[in-house]
Amino acid sequence: MARIDVRKTYKLYIGGAFPRSESGYSYVVNDAKGKFMANASLASRKDARDAVTAARKAFGGWSARTAYNRAQILYRIAEVAEDRRPQFVDAVQKSEGLSAARADKVVDEAIDRLVWYAGWADKIAQVTGGANPVAGPFFNLSSPEPTGVVAVLAPQESSLLGLISVVAPAIVVGNTVVVVSSYERPLPAVTFAEVLATSDVPGGVVNLLTGSAASVAPWLASHMDVNAIDLTGVAGDADLARDLEVAAAENLKRVRRAPAAEPDWSQDPGISRMTDVLETKTVWHPVGI
Repeated sequence: MARIDVRKTYKLYIGGAFPRSESGYSYVVNDAKGKFMANASLASRKDARDAVTAARKAFGGWSARTAYNRAQILYRIAEVAEDRRPQFVDAVQKSEGLSAARADKVVDEAIDRLVWYAGWADKIAQVTGGANPVAGPFFNLSSPEPTGVVAVLAPQESSLLGLISVVAPAIVVGNTVVVVSSYERPLPAVTFAEVLATSDVPGGVVNLLTGSAASVAPWLASHMDVNAIDLTGVAGDADLARDLEVAAAENLKRVRRAPAAEPDWSQDPGISRMTDVLETKTVWHPVGI
């Protein structure tokens, strides 16, 4: 008799735990050829609120850590992801319909991107801050600080490399995030959540919701305790992007606007995804005191 596969239903990742969706709903995830892979939890409005609460609770401790320590933790994520390489390659290959060789390269790029952002942790302040010339007997110093809780709509096509490319820059500078994964390709994201849970990342720093961005994002965009939102995951949907921008304006969130099409994630990412979620604090101090 042929063995029946054990079918998985992946849960959400909120506050360092893996709860089921409050809604009780899940949806079918198929591979690129339309074959069943697993079920994923369908996040609700309540799940989004719980994730924001967890992110806010974690923000104080995470933002207070030294840049060097955050770099160490991101590097540790890369180490754990490297150990789970076969699982990532399999998930990316099936989700995105890639060859084994191409999926292997994508996983390489994703892990390397974690290491790249880890290297920026203790350098971004030197690039974005500094001493300002003023007319008077004062020191005038500007330094970057994390903006707070960041909602991130992950790319729909690039299920792993794109996900890491939007999450890593937000957390490495001290923010906490609530990320909505790709709807059709959530398995690399939930595997990444399992990596986070077994690395040194404190619970609540990254919170992962699976489900439809169109359903969950409006609640995140209008939530008064979310400080910034990245709309990359609704690339090409101008109507939804506009509605989310309007909702975000209610409490003057920082908004990274949706691109016309999903970016090429293999290109040099630059530093804009870090600087977009930083505030500048300027301190005046009299000379000689």
